[in-house]
Amino acid sequence: MTAAYIQDNDFDALITDETLVVVDCTASWCGPCRKIAPLIDQLAEAYEGRAKVVKLDLDQNKRVASKYSIRSIPAVMLFKNGELVENLVGVAPYETFTSAVEKHL
Repeated sequence: MTAAYIQDNDFDALITDETLVVVDCTASWCGPCRKIAPLIDQLAEAYEGRAKVVKLDLDQNKRVASKYSIRSIPAVMLFKNGELVENLVGVAPYETFTSAVEKHL
């Protein structure tokens, strides 16, 4: 299972409809983003049914980037009940992402 890409217009509904949402902010030209992509897919599989894990291409979805002041990617944001509860910027090991998710489950 891989994390699906979402668009700006789905974003607000998604973070309010789901209890816990992990959003990987990425771009096709971003090398470090490609490094964590398999980790995000692994996270999507590991937490299926407990957390929604998605990807957002910032080149195509500038509104979210500006709303959350994303200046550097990869940036992985965690939303709980529609609120931003965590923002992890840069390449990190898988455990960093799982412990962030566990903390908010």
